[in-house]
Amino acid sequence: MHTWTRAVPAAVGAVALAVALTGCSNWVSGKGRHSSGSHSPDSKTTYRLGEASPPQESHMQKTANSTFTVTPTKAQTGTKADMDNSGLEKDKDKGPKVPVYVWATLTHKSGKALEIGDMDSDLVVRTDAGERTRALIVIMGDATWPNCPAPDTGKKLSVGQSEKICTAFLIPEGQKVAAVELSQGFNAAPLEWPVKN
Repeated sequence: MHTWTRAVPAAVGAVALAVALTGCSNWVSGKGRHSSGSHSPDSKTTYRLGEASPPQESHMQKTANSTFTVTPTKAQTGTKADMDNSGLEKDKDKGPKVPVYVWATLTHKSGKALEIGDMDSDLVVRTDAGERTRALIVIMGDATWPNCPAPDTGKKLSVGQSEKICTAFLIPEGQKVAAVELSQGFNAAPLEWPVKN
């Protein structure tokens, strides 16, 4: 399901359009874009914040043999004031939202250089009410968040390089982040990093 939100940056006055994918109780799966290899029933799927994922395969054809890891380090539910000051226009049809900030480290492990946007595209936030949402994407204009600058999604990392990023997600007001998840495609459960509030 798509949620459309307009944003009006204060300085420019331009209209921005933001998209967030949400799901209620069912897993919102990725497009089978990458795999961590073995998906046996006894494979580890739950990690502590600060613990790296297994190597993930690139979902891009030109970098199909490249791998990377994702290490969520912190997740924090923002406030109504953060939302009010973001530059995003409220979507009255979908109810009030608050941001969730997820800090993560992306590390290129093997193969051709990878763009940051290809490495963090399957991150998902699960709330304490069981709702799941993908990262907020602002199509036009800007959204600004305190202490969470938007990552340079086009920046490429070579083997051995890492980048610390912060990504914003929108969840219904009154809920809190319960876990950060990484989609493993249609055929496997997501990896999960529980968040203690």
